[in-house]
Amino acid sequence: MAGVELKNLSKAYGDVEVLHDINLSIADGEFVVFVGPSGCGKSTLLRMIAGLEKVTGGDLMIGDKRANDLSPRQRDIAMVFQSYALYPQMTVAENMGFSLSLEKRSKNEITKKVQEAADALKLGPFLERKPGQLSGGQRQRVAIGRAIVRNPQVFLLDEPLSNLDAALRSETRVEISELHQRMETTMVYVTHDQVEAMTMADRIVVLNGGYIEQVGSPMDLYNNPATEFVAGFIGSPKMNFVKGRYADAVGAATLGVRPEHFEIGQGDNTWEGKVTLVERLGHDTILYIRVPDAGVVTVSLDGQHNQQVGDTVHLRPKPEFIHKFNEQGRPIVA
Repeated sequence: MAGVELKNLSKAYGDVEVLHDINLSIADGEFVVFVGPSGCGKSTLLRMIAGLEKVTGGDLMIGDKRANDLSPRQRDIAMVFQSYALYPQMTVAENMGFSLSLEKRSKNEITKKVQEAADALKLGPFLERKPGQLSGGQRQRVAIGRAIVRNPQVFLLDEPLSNLDAALRSETRVEISELHQRMETTMVYVTHDQVEAMTMADRIVVLNGGYIEQVGSPMDLYNNPATEFVAGFIGSPKMNFVKGRYADAVGAATLGVRPEHFEIGQGDNTWEGKVTLVERLGHDTILYIRVPDAGVVTVSLDGQHNQQVGDTVHLRPKPEFIHKFNEQGRPIVA
Protein backbone atom coordinates (compact mmCIF):
# COMPACT_ATOMS: atom_id res chain seq x y z
CA MET A 1 0.00 0.00 0.00
CA ALA A 2 1.14 3.58 -0.54
CA GLY A 3 0.24 7.22 -0.15
CA VAL A 4 0.04 9.72 -2.99
CA GLU A 5 1.72 13.14 -3.05
CA LEU A 6 0.91 15.86 -5.59
CA LYS A 7 3.42 18.71 -5.63
CA ASN A 8 2.65 21.82 -7.70
CA LEU A 9 0.95 19.58 -10.25
CA SER A 10 -0.40 21.19 -13.41
CA LYS A 11 -1.99 20.02 -16.65
CA ALA A 12 -2.27 21.88 -19.94
CA TYR A 13 -3.57 21.04 -23.38
CA GLY A 14 -1.50 23.24 -25.63
CA ASP A 15 -1.79 26.77 -24.29
CA VAL A 16 -4.86 25.97 -22.18
CA GLU A 17 -4.05 25.09 -18.56
CA VAL A 18 -6.83 23.03 -16.99
CA LEU A 19 -5.24 22.18 -13.61
CA HIS A 20 -3.25 24.77 -11.69
CA ASP A 21 -0.63 24.24 -8.98
CA ILE A 22 -2.29 21.26 -7.26
CA ASN A 23 -0.76 20.41 -3.88
CA LEU A 24 -2.22 17.47 -2.00
CA SER A 25 -1.00 14.70 0.31
CA ILE A 26 -3.07 11.49 0.46
CA ALA A 27 -2.05 9.24 3.34
CA ASP A 28 -1.52 5.49 3.02
CA GLY A 29 -4.90 3.84 3.60
CA GLU A 30 -6.91 7.06 3.28
CA PHE A 31 -10.20 7.33 1.36
CA VAL A 32 -10.15 10.67 -0.48
CA VAL A 33 -12.96 11.89 -2.74
CA PHE A 34 -12.59 14.50 -5.50
CA VAL A 35 -15.78 16.51 -6.08
CA GLY A 36 -16.72 19.52 -8.14
CA PRO A 37 -18.90 20.61 -11.05
CA SER A 38 -18.46 19.27 -14.58
CA GLY A 39 -15.25 20.56 -16.13
CA CYS A 40 -13.53 21.32 -12.82
CA GLY A 41 -10.67 18.88 -13.53
CA LYS A 42 -11.45 16.08 -11.06
CA SER A 43 -11.39 13.22 -13.61
CA THR A 44 -8.34 14.69 -15.35
CA LEU A 45 -6.52 14.75 -12.01
CA LEU A 46 -7.45 11.12 -11.34
CA ARG A 47 -6.26 10.10 -14.80
CA MET A 48 -2.94 11.86 -14.17
CA ILE A 49 -2.47 9.77 -11.03
CA ALA A 50 -3.33 6.67 -13.09
CA GLY A 51 -0.86 7.54 -15.85
CA LEU A 52 -3.56 7.96 -18.49
CA GLU A 53 -2.86 11.70 -18.77
CA LYS A 54 0.65 13.15 -18.94
CA VAL A 55 1.79 15.48 -16.17
CA THR A 56 2.59 18.92 -17.59
CA GLY A 57 4.31 20.35 -14.51
CA GLY A 58 5.14 19.45 -10.93
CA ASP A 59 5.76 16.08 -9.29
CA LEU A 60 3.53 13.07 -8.73
CA MET A 61 4.70 10.68 -6.03
CA ILE A 62 3.21 7.23 -5.37
CA GLY A 63 4.80 5.85 -2.25
CA ASP A 64 8.45 6.87 -2.42
CA LYS A 65 8.62 6.84 -6.24
CA ARG A 66 8.31 9.79 -8.60
CA ALA A 67 5.66 8.50 -10.99
CA ASN A 68 5.54 11.27 -13.64
CA ASP A 69 7.14 9.11 -16.32
CA LEU A 70 6.05 5.66 -15.14
CA SER A 71 3.55 3.67 -17.22
CA PRO A 72 0.19 2.81 -15.62
CA ARG A 73 1.39 -0.75 -15.00
CA GLN A 74 4.59 0.43 -13.32
CA ARG A 75 2.58 2.58 -10.91
CA ASP A 76 0.92 -0.47 -9.31
CA ILE A 77 -2.53 1.10 -9.29
CA ALA A 78 -5.94 -0.30 -10.23
CA MET A 79 -8.72 1.77 -11.74
CA VAL A 80 -12.48 1.24 -11.77
CA PHE A 81 -14.37 3.23 -14.40
CA GLN A 82 -17.96 4.34 -14.80
CA SER A 83 -18.37 1.73 -17.55
CA TYR A 84 -17.91 -1.85 -16.38
CA ALA A 85 -15.74 -2.83 -19.41
CA LEU A 86 -16.25 -6.56 -18.81
CA TYR A 87 -15.60 -9.22 -21.44
CA PRO A 88 -19.08 -10.55 -22.32
CA GLN A 89 -17.82 -13.96 -23.44
CA MET A 90 -16.01 -14.62 -20.15
CA THR A 91 -17.47 -15.76 -16.85
CA VAL A 92 -17.33 -13.58 -13.77
CA ALA A 93 -14.37 -15.61 -12.48
CA GLU A 94 -12.52 -15.28 -15.79
CA ASN A 95 -13.14 -11.53 -15.92
CA MET A 96 -11.87 -11.06 -12.38
CA GLY A 97 -8.77 -13.18 -12.92
CA PHE A 98 -7.91 -11.97 -16.43
CA SER A 99 -5.15 -9.55 -15.44
CA LEU A 100 -3.50 -12.26 -13.32
CA SER A 101 -3.61 -14.71 -16.21
CA LEU A 102 -1.82 -12.13 -18.39
CA GLU A 103 0.90 -12.03 -15.72
CA LYS A 104 1.23 -15.85 -16.03
CA ARG A 105 0.20 -16.44 -12.42
CA SER A 106 -0.53 -20.06 -11.51
CA LYS A 107 -4.07 -21.36 -11.81
CA ASN A 108 -4.19 -22.07 -8.06
CA GLU A 109 -3.13 -18.52 -7.20
CA ILE A 110 -5.68 -17.01 -9.59
CA THR A 111 -8.47 -19.19 -8.19
CA LYS A 112 -7.53 -18.26 -4.61
CA LYS A 113 -7.40 -14.51 -5.26
CA VAL A 114 -10.63 -14.54 -7.29
CA GLN A 115 -12.43 -16.47 -4.53
CA GLU A 116 -11.19 -14.06 -1.86
CA ALA A 117 -12.40 -11.06 -3.88
CA ALA A 118 -15.71 -12.77 -4.64
CA ASP A 119 -16.28 -13.46 -0.94
CA ALA A 120 -15.53 -9.83 -0.06
CA LEU A 121 -17.97 -8.59 -2.71
CA LYS A 122 -20.68 -11.24 -2.21
CA LEU A 123 -20.13 -12.57 -5.73
CA GLY A 124 -19.52 -16.22 -4.81
CA PRO A 125 -22.79 -17.56 -6.29
CA PHE A 126 -22.19 -15.75 -9.61
CA LEU A 127 -18.65 -16.81 -10.52
CA GLU A 128 -19.76 -19.06 -13.40
CA ARG A 129 -22.24 -16.57 -14.87
CA LYS A 130 -21.57 -14.27 -17.80
CA PRO A 131 -21.86 -10.47 -17.35
CA GLY A 132 -25.10 -10.41 -19.36
CA GLN A 133 -26.74 -12.53 -16.66
CA LEU A 134 -25.97 -9.99 -13.91
CA SER A 135 -27.61 -6.80 -12.68
CA GLY A 136 -25.87 -3.46 -13.09
CA GLY A 137 -24.80 -3.48 -9.45
CA GLN A 138 -23.37 -6.98 -9.74
CA ARG A 139 -21.45 -6.06 -12.88
CA GLN A 140 -19.93 -3.06 -11.11
CA ARG A 141 -18.87 -5.32 -8.25
CA VAL A 142 -17.17 -7.62 -10.76
CA ALA A 143 -15.26 -4.60 -12.11
CA ILE A 144 -14.21 -3.74 -8.55
CA GLY A 145 -13.25 -7.38 -7.93
CA ARG A 146 -11.07 -7.35 -11.05
CA ALA A 147 -9.14 -4.48 -9.44
CA ILE A 148 -8.96 -6.12 -6.00
CA VAL A 149 -7.30 -9.34 -7.19
CA ARG A 150 -4.27 -7.35 -8.32
CA ASN A 151 -3.67 -6.14 -4.74
CA PRO A 152 -2.58 -2.70 -5.96
CA GLN A 153 -0.97 0.04 -3.88
CA VAL A 154 -3.73 2.53 -4.79
CA PHE A 155 -7.33 2.15 -5.99
CA LEU A 156 -8.68 4.84 -8.31
CA LEU A 157 -12.45 4.97 -8.88
CA ASP A 158 -13.93 7.29 -11.52
CA GLU A 159 -17.67 7.81 -10.91
CA PRO A 160 -18.23 4.04 -10.54
CA LEU A 161 -21.87 4.35 -9.43
CA SER A 162 -23.16 6.76 -12.08
CA ASN A 163 -24.81 4.04 -14.17
CA LEU A 164 -26.77 2.57 -11.24
CA ASP A 165 -30.25 3.47 -10.08
CA ALA A 166 -30.72 5.21 -6.72
CA ALA A 167 -31.27 2.05 -4.65
CA LEU A 168 -28.25 0.26 -6.15
CA ARG A 169 -26.08 3.37 -5.75
CA SER A 170 -26.87 3.47 -2.06
CA GLU A 171 -26.22 -0.26 -1.63
CA THR A 172 -22.96 -0.27 -3.59
CA ARG A 173 -21.77 2.87 -1.81
CA VAL A 174 -22.01 1.00 1.50
CA GLU A 175 -20.22 -2.03 0.02
CA ILE A 176 -17.30 0.10 -1.22
CA SER A 177 -16.99 1.81 2.17
CA GLU A 178 -17.00 -1.54 3.98
CA LEU A 179 -14.45 -2.90 1.50
CA HIS A 180 -12.13 0.01 2.22
CA GLN A 181 -12.40 -0.57 5.96
CA ARG A 182 -11.48 -4.25 5.52
CA MET A 183 -8.64 -3.72 3.06
CA GLU A 184 -7.23 -0.46 4.51
CA THR A 185 -6.03 0.43 1.02
CA THR A 186 -5.53 3.95 -0.32
CA MET A 187 -8.59 4.90 -2.39
CA VAL A 188 -9.11 7.98 -4.54
CA TYR A 189 -12.68 8.37 -5.74
CA VAL A 190 -14.16 10.85 -8.20
CA THR A 191 -17.84 11.78 -8.14
CA HIS A 192 -20.14 14.66 -9.04
CA ASP A 193 -22.49 13.49 -6.27
CA GLN A 194 -21.68 15.32 -3.05
CA VAL A 195 -23.86 12.87 -1.05
CA GLU A 196 -21.44 10.09 -2.06
CA ALA A 197 -18.56 12.31 -1.01
CA MET A 198 -20.08 13.15 2.37
CA THR A 199 -20.91 9.55 3.27
CA MET A 200 -17.75 7.80 2.01
CA ALA A 201 -14.75 10.10 2.36
CA ASP A 202 -12.16 10.47 5.09
CA ARG A 203 -11.39 13.76 3.35
CA ILE A 204 -13.01 15.62 0.46
CA VAL A 205 -11.12 17.65 -2.14
CA VAL A 206 -13.38 20.30 -3.70
CA LEU A 207 -12.19 21.42 -7.13
CA ASN A 208 -13.41 24.43 -9.08
CA GLY A 209 -12.07 25.68 -12.40
CA GLY A 210 -8.89 23.61 -12.12
CA TYR A 211 -8.02 24.83 -8.61
CA ILE A 212 -8.46 23.21 -5.21
CA GLU A 213 -11.01 25.28 -3.28
CA GLN A 214 -10.79 23.36 0.00
CA VAL A 215 -9.63 20.05 1.48
CA GLY A 216 -11.04 18.64 4.69
CA SER A 217 -13.26 16.11 6.42
CA PRO A 218 -16.91 16.06 5.30
CA MET A 219 -18.12 17.80 8.47
CA ASP A 220 -15.33 20.36 8.36
CA LEU A 221 -16.35 21.39 4.85
CA TYR A 222 -20.01 21.36 5.84
CA ASN A 223 -19.61 23.44 8.99
CA ASN A 224 -16.64 25.63 8.00
CA PRO A 225 -16.64 26.21 4.24
CA ALA A 226 -13.61 28.22 3.13
CA THR A 227 -15.50 29.88 0.27
CA GLU A 228 -19.03 30.65 -0.83
CA PHE A 229 -18.54 28.11 -3.63
CA VAL A 230 -17.79 25.28 -1.18
CA ALA A 231 -20.71 26.33 1.03
CA GLY A 232 -23.07 26.04 -1.94
CA PHE A 233 -21.61 22.82 -3.31
CA ILE A 234 -21.51 20.78 -0.09
CA GLY A 235 -24.90 19.97 1.41
CA SER A 236 -28.25 18.75 0.08
CA PRO A 237 -30.58 20.60 -0.16
CA LYS A 238 -27.99 23.28 -0.86
CA MET A 239 -27.36 26.33 1.29
CA ASN A 240 -29.58 29.39 0.78
CA PHE A 241 -27.75 32.53 -0.31
CA VAL A 242 -29.41 35.89 0.26
CA LYS A 243 -28.22 39.37 -0.71
CA GLY A 244 -29.77 42.78 -0.10
CA ARG A 245 -31.27 44.02 3.12
CA TYR A 246 -31.12 40.72 5.02
CA ALA A 247 -27.40 40.41 4.28
CA ASP A 248 -26.83 44.14 4.93
CA ALA A 249 -28.39 43.71 8.38
CA VAL A 250 -25.58 41.38 9.44
CA GLY A 251 -22.79 43.25 7.65
CA ALA A 252 -22.33 40.80 4.79
CA ALA A 253 -22.39 40.91 1.01
CA THR A 254 -24.07 37.49 1.07
CA LEU A 255 -25.89 35.74 3.89
CA GLY A 256 -25.80 31.92 3.86
CA VAL A 257 -28.20 29.69 5.78
CA ARG A 258 -28.59 25.93 5.41
CA PRO A 259 -32.19 24.72 5.00
CA GLU A 260 -32.18 22.89 8.36
CA HIS A 261 -31.03 26.01 10.21
CA PHE A 262 -34.33 27.90 10.05
CA GLU A 263 -36.99 28.07 12.75
CA ILE A 264 -40.66 28.41 11.80
CA GLY A 265 -42.91 30.54 14.01
CA GLN A 266 -44.11 34.02 14.92
CA GLY A 267 -41.94 36.62 16.61
CA ASP A 268 -39.60 39.52 16.05
CA ASN A 269 -37.05 39.58 13.24
CA THR A 270 -38.77 36.87 11.24
CA TRP A 271 -38.89 36.64 7.45
CA GLU A 272 -42.42 36.44 6.09
CA GLY A 273 -43.15 34.51 2.92
CA LYS A 274 -45.58 32.25 1.07
CA VAL A 275 -45.09 28.51 0.55
CA THR A 276 -44.71 27.74 -3.17
CA LEU A 277 -43.91 24.00 -2.96
CA VAL A 278 -43.91 21.26 -0.31
CA GLU A 279 -41.87 18.04 -0.57
CA ARG A 280 -43.06 15.46 1.97
CA LEU A 281 -40.34 12.83 2.39
CA GLY A 282 -41.65 11.17 5.55
CA HIS A 283 -38.51 11.59 7.64
CA ASP A 284 -38.50 15.30 6.86
CA THR A 285 -40.45 18.02 5.05
CA ILE A 286 -38.92 20.45 2.55
CA LEU A 287 -40.63 23.84 2.13
CA TYR A 288 -39.91 26.30 -0.65
CA ILE A 289 -40.92 29.76 0.55
CA ARG A 290 -40.93 32.95 -1.52
CA VAL A 291 -39.69 35.74 0.73
CA PRO A 292 -39.72 39.36 -0.49
CA ASP A 293 -36.16 40.70 -0.93
CA ALA A 294 -34.75 37.17 -0.46
CA GLY A 295 -36.20 35.10 -3.29
CA VAL A 296 -37.22 31.46 -2.83
CA VAL A 297 -35.82 30.09 0.43
CA THR A 298 -35.51 26.34 1.05
CA VAL A 299 -36.38 25.16 4.57
CA SER A 300 -35.90 21.60 5.83
CA LEU A 301 -37.98 20.53 8.83
CA ASP A 302 -37.54 17.28 10.77
CA GLY A 303 -40.45 14.89 10.49
CA GLN A 304 -43.91 15.51 9.04
CA HIS A 305 -45.53 18.96 8.94
CA ASN A 306 -48.85 20.28 7.66
CA GLN A 307 -47.91 23.44 5.75
CA GLN A 308 -49.67 23.79 2.39
CA VAL A 309 -48.89 25.66 -0.82
CA GLY A 310 -50.12 29.25 -0.40
CA ASP A 311 -49.70 29.35 3.37
CA THR A 312 -48.01 32.39 4.86
CA VAL A 313 -45.18 31.42 7.18
CA HIS A 314 -42.63 33.23 9.32
CA LEU A 315 -39.09 31.94 9.49
CA ARG A 316 -35.96 32.98 11.33
CA PRO A 317 -32.37 31.83 10.68
CA LYS A 318 -30.74 30.45 13.80
CA PRO A 319 -28.07 33.07 14.62
CA GLU A 320 -25.37 30.57 15.59
CA PHE A 321 -25.58 28.90 12.15
CA ILE A 322 -25.51 31.98 9.91
CA HIS A 323 -22.68 32.15 7.37
CA LYS A 324 -21.51 35.59 6.23
CA PHE A 325 -19.50 36.14 3.04
CA ASN A 326 -17.77 39.21 1.65
CA GLU A 327 -17.79 40.43 -1.96
CA GLN A 328 -14.98 37.96 -2.82
CA GLY A 329 -17.00 35.01 -1.54
CA ARG A 330 -14.79 34.56 1.54
CA PRO A 331 -16.17 34.03 5.06
CA ILE A 332 -16.43 37.03 7.33
CA VAL A 333 -15.04 36.02 10.71
CA ALA A 334 -16.23 38.07 13.66
